Amino acid sequence: MKIFRCQQCENPLYFENTKCEVCGCQLGYCEKSSTLATLVKTDNPKDADSQNIYSLLRDDGEHYRYCKNFGHKACNWIIYTDDKAEFCTACTLNRTIPNLQKRKNLREWRKLERAKHRLVYALLRFGLPVIDKDEAPNKGLAFDFLSDATASGSAQPVRTGHLNGLITINVAEADNVHREYMRKQMAEPYRTLIGHFRHEVGHYYWERLIRDRPEILQKFRKHFGDERTDYGEALKNHYRNGPPKQWRQSYISKYAASHPWEDWAETWAHYLHLVDMLETAFYFGISTGAAFRENSPLKMQADFDPYEEGQFDILLKAFVPLTFALNSLNRSMGQKDIYPFVIPKKTVKKLKFVHRLLHSKM
Repeated sequence: MKIFRCQQCENPLYFENTKCEVCGCQLGYCEKSSTLATLVKTDNPKDADSQNIYSLLRDDGEHYRYCKNFGHKACNWIIYTDDKAEFCTACTLNRTIPNLQKRKNLREWRKLERAKHRLVYALLRFGLPVIDKDEAPNKGLAFDFLSDATASGSAQPVRTGHLNGLITINVAEADNVHREYMRKQMAEPYRTLIGHFRHEVGHYYWERLIRDRPEILQKFRKHFGDERTDYGEALKNHYRNGPPKQWRQSYISKYAASHPWEDWAETWAHYLHLVDMLETAFYFGISTGAAFRENSPLKMQADFDPYEEGQFDILLKAFVPLTFALNSLNRSMGQKDIYPFVIPKKTVKKLKFVHRLLHSKM
């Protein structure tokens, strides 16, 4: 994720900040400029709602207000005052949210929103269509955040997944204890909220970017296999027998080996992991391997914006030593690897397919 700076005092800021901890100025994420903007309250006595209307410190002639979910401390995005919508692009995608009268639900929902907003930031940076289902019922995107106790009025298990543009996330996934329990139950080396969002939205964009484009679909099948294989039976076989013995040679994870759709979603998610980590490294100006020889595989320099870099090989060349360095730092603190994956050659080709698709080189 991009590292932001206060436009008034230059203090570094996180994406979710609403106030600068140094100078105290009000902040809001401005989607059109991808900036965490410093806000100035309007001073118009004729405006009854002036306490909630802002202009930008770097004035662009517009007036803004916060997304409605700012009131729940779940969003810091700003929208134009003359916009009829109450919610920002990210929050408009919500179809169902948990009962916020329950304090735990509110706490967990805020975590879900943080992850979702980071996802939407990335989608917008790639220039992907982000359209809610109210606007486009057949092609739009929506989220249901459900709990086991409220899925259908009675206690029933909620399955995180995707169906025709509707992504369901079990609110329990925001609970660290539950998520760690599920990670062990599913024998997964990595399980995070942002990982869930990236994986499930991958299914959505498969339908938008691949399914109805015969030439692209043919190339997809070359790398990922034939998605017409019975999905239900493939998953049953996966959970019954596990992945093939040599799965590490062809897939980024065990689950990716279950079906071409899951291979795509896992690969898509890992591509978003890759880009997000490299963007963070870029804004920190990170370089590694200075003490090693010139052609050492540990040398890298994050001197490019990964969203704008057209050559995938440049991304991969920087990503591998970056993850080695980050994993080494975690091990020095007795923590598990932050990126517990090895990328096989066949997955490299799949990642390159995602890259070329997003950069419209197909």
